[in-house]
Amino acid sequence: MKHPGLTAKQVEESRQQHGANTLTQIPPDPLWKKILEGFKDPMIMILLVALVVQVVLFFLGQSEWFEPVGILVAILIANGVASISENKQEGKASALKEEEEAKEMAKVLRDGKLQEIHVSEVVVGDIVYLQAGDKIPADGIVIEGAIKVDQAALNGETEEADKITLPADTDYDIKDLLNKYYAYRGTVVCGGEAYMEIKVVGDKTLFGELALEVQEDTRETPLQVKLGKLAKQISTFGYVGAIAIVIGVMSKTLLTGNMPNGVFEWIRLIMDAITVAVTIIVCAVPEGLPMLTSILLSFQSLKMAKDNVLVRKINGLETAGSLSILFSDKTGTITEGRLSVVEMATGNVRVFDSLAKMTPALAADVVTGIGVNNSAVASNGQIIGGNSTDRALMAFLVDAKADNGMSKEDVRNFNAFDSAKKYSSVTLVHDGKSVTYIKGAPEKIIEKCSHYIDENGNVKELVEKNYLTTYIDAQAGRSMRLLAVAKADGDNDSANLTLICVISIRDNVRKEAADAIKEVQNAGIQVVMVTGDRKETAVAIAKEAGLLSAPEDVALTSAEMAEKSDEELKAILPHLRVVSRALPTDKSRLVRIAQELNMVVGMTGDGVNDSPALKKADVGFAMGSGTEVAKEAGDITILDDNFSSIEKAILYGRTMFKSIRKFLIFQLTVNVAAVLTCFLGPLMGENVILTVIQLLLINLAMDTLAAIAFGSEPALKEYMKDKPVPRSESIISKEMMTEILVGALYITGICLAILFVPAIRNLFGDVDITYLKSAVFAVFMMAITFNGFNARTSHVNVFEHLGRNKTFIGVMLSIFALQFVFVTFGGEVLSVESLDVRSWLICVVMAFMVIPIDMVRKLIMRKNLH
Repeated sequence: MKHPGLTAKQVEESRQQHGANTLTQIPPDPLWKKILEGFKDPMIMILLVALVVQVVLFFLGQSEWFEPVGILVAILIANGVASISENKQEGKASALKEEEEAKEMAKVLRDGKLQEIHVSEVVVGDIVYLQAGDKIPADGIVIEGAIKVDQAALNGETEEADKITLPADTDYDIKDLLNKYYAYRGTVVCGGEAYMEIKVVGDKTLFGELALEVQEDTRETPLQVKLGKLAKQISTFGYVGAIAIVIGVMSKTLLTGNMPNGVFEWIRLIMDAITVAVTIIVCAVPEGLPMLTSILLSFQSLKMAKDNVLVRKINGLETAGSLSILFSDKTGTITEGRLSVVEMATGNVRVFDSLAKMTPALAADVVTGIGVNNSAVASNGQIIGGNSTDRALMAFLVDAKADNGMSKEDVRNFNAFDSAKKYSSVTLVHDGKSVTYIKGAPEKIIEKCSHYIDENGNVKELVEKNYLTTYIDAQAGRSMRLLAVAKADGDNDSANLTLICVISIRDNVRKEAADAIKEVQNAGIQVVMVTGDRKETAVAIAKEAGLLSAPEDVALTSAEMAEKSDEELKAILPHLRVVSRALPTDKSRLVRIAQELNMVVGMTGDGVNDSPALKKADVGFAMGSGTEVAKEAGDITILDDNFSSIEKAILYGRTMFKSIRKFLIFQLTVNVAAVLTCFLGPLMGENVILTVIQLLLINLAMDTLAAIAFGSEPALKEYMKDKPVPRSESIISKEMMTEILVGALYITGICLAILFVPAIRNLFGDVDITYLKSAVFAVFMMAITFNGFNARTSHVNVFEHLGRNKTFIGVMLSIFALQFVFVTFGGEVLSVESLDVRSWLICVVMAFMVIPIDMVRKLIMRKNLH
């Protein structure tokens, strides 16, 4: 090598002038900051207001110490669980990243000697020596030698790129990854040897630019938008309800003529009304909702880890359930990510998909023709060396357990692939007889073939080549990479050849990916395959994967997409299924366009080129085998690189959203019933129906325990039949509102009937008002507990799939037990009296009626829908 490399002084000067070869990393927020950020959540903010009110009431002697403490605990649990869980996941990801970076070394020439240094010490001007297996440490030009480079980290494609010495006065485009002279950081050398001169380092490399781009803020998740709206609606409902109660109490006092006698009695009356009103505000807020989302996210994250899905950013999970469009990589996600032998055809087009189905003589020729004539080597089941095609052929033989049948002892001459001849050859001598095997481009080999070996192992004259040509054209249309294998007697590879077979090789569609894509499409999610591959290959793969199936489905190239304005692309987007020859900027543009149409956007990717789009998407799915930059940008890492795991993430996200809706039906029914009961009671002649302590006990017990109960709901496949919930749609649907109102009106009606309807009141016998209020408290708690069974399913059968959520059963039984304890032993503290057995049975029947009433509502709703 005529280049001595840099001196120690030149290294320092270069580092001062051009900077170090390190990538800028914005550190993740510390735990304390995450917790503080959590207090900006609309629901948490309402809880903070409720906490302040309760503290003030406590100091005024109007509430017990445990009331503000209960709300404080709810806030801390809700905010802490999510923050701690996300912090742990980020810690795991950072540890893995640091471990990987510590191993990265580079071989450089300095002071005329070859040295091995850490990648971060490489500077502009360094001469780096590259061999197969090396990861390129920075961007630069090849100044000596030639290498083949796997650029999948940047463009996501399996096809290797050639990098050769830059001739004098030759121009090249740095932005074109397939240029032959410029090599990029993060790509891997898979063949050859070369020296390259470093031109840019650190953040200025293409790898670095893309890594920086992913460290920007993202927009609110769909659930955050929905909960923000809900917080406003709930606070409005609470304030209106509180004002109505104050006005109701004052109006009733004035209308009945029971005017207070003195100033202190007026103050007491106003304070009582305000206390009940404030309690209603507190009751109107579902404290358990932030806690539920935190519990759900953590529970579901643990479940998903078992399904090869690592949730790095907690909110990514709920967003996955709201997806309306998914831009997916092809290589390694929809396809296997490696070349595989699909089938082999003889000269008379008899097709085989395995060696076992061939006659022994034909199989032996195939094994020698693709195994001995191969630059790759099989060792202990591992494939070493060779290009991607040779590795695919060797892997095929290993899988068929045919690699032992190869004998390289008879090899007399091996000619590696010649780009001019477009084939490789090997000559074997056995028992004094020479045979040459040729493997390469079909168009070069078949024209030299005069004979072929048929399916029975017999040699026949190859007269009619049209059938074979038609087959080859059809396979090319299926995006197959084709190889012809032939042999000739003697050591001359240009003599008349005998065709052994034509082999079809391709990066196959994953068997499970096509099914998963169908499931996702049935869920109303548009799937668009975005690939750097050529259009013909992309279209063939898309058809096989079930993406291109209707006449209106559209496949565009990057160039065709660039010609269209944003408005034109928005019009095409609903029908778009494939984008080929895609650039990183295309992916970011697609995400932006879809978000402007108010769609919830998912993006999959593994390369650095995917990172900006992964970051900008509402949820980014990074592949486990991908680059660290991609994983950093993604919200969810798919550890097995499989599209079917994305389907699972969507199902878990939908399950979570369903659980939140179930909890809201349950909790808001409690809140509406409490507000109505406390508002109508005074108007009907009884100022206090449920005491402040009773209301807070109901609220805290129901919120906390119900959050745990609904947080354990099973992931049901039926959720994948629903259409995505639009980003702008309210979290409370019309059907939910109907269920809440029907349940709340029944509970309010039956509770007031116990006090004010003689026929119902007399069921309990001749008892005092405290006994009746105890029955009201019992019925109220039992009715809302029974209503939990209504809330957990939209089906008429409320016990459906109940066995799959044993936590729910346990929680509901606990609430029944607590309610019995409250009524039986609450005494003066809870303003209750113990009920006899007959009264308990009446209360149970009255409370249970909420289930059949809601069944009737569901049947009516279903009938109206049909």
